[in-house]
Amino acid sequence: MNKQEFLITLEAELKDIDKQERMELLQDYEAHFEFGLEEGKTEEEIAKDLGSPRGIAKEVKASYHIEQAKGEGGIQNILQATLAVIGLGLFNLIIVLGPFLAIVSIIFSGWIVSFAGIISPLLVLIDIFITSSFELVNLFAAILFCGLGLLLLVAMMYVTKFMKKIFIRYLSYNVSIVKGGMKGD
Repeated sequence: MNKQEFLITLEAELKDIDKQERMELLQDYEAHFEFGLEEGKTEEEIAKDLGSPRGIAKEVKASYHIEQAKGEGGIQNILQATLAVIGLGLFNLIIVLGPFLAIVSIIFSGWIVSFAGIISPLLVLIDIFITSSFELVNLFAAILFCGLGLLLLVAMMYVTKFMKKIFIRYLSYNVSIVKGGMKGD
């Protein structure tokens, strides 16, 4: 693979990232070729030393999406970062997807329980209108569950932010391990 083929393939693989970042990265790889040519290497040797453009693009996309998730932190950014890291290798499917699904399930369950507690007084009112019977115990239990639901709602806000930070660190760590493993190959 010569310089032009390498750079065209790399640019095509990086089409999903910001144009300015993509251009800076392509300029860096052009510089690699220039330095290699000055050292007397052929374009094919330089391309071989650099590695697969697809592999490079996967690493760059993973790092890019992790940075996006750190900055904006929306669920879409975290999902894109997770998918990008999974794309680095089959091993990551197990190592990243399992913890991701576990964290999402726990957080989702906490939010559902908090909302269920918050709406419990409404369910008591509906029960009163349907059965035409009023029990004070049900009302007090509903008020208790509503209070617990509100407390859990506040706690889930903090837990969600904390788990997001932890998972993004985990993704970054995973990418650094994969990059270290690829350099040793």
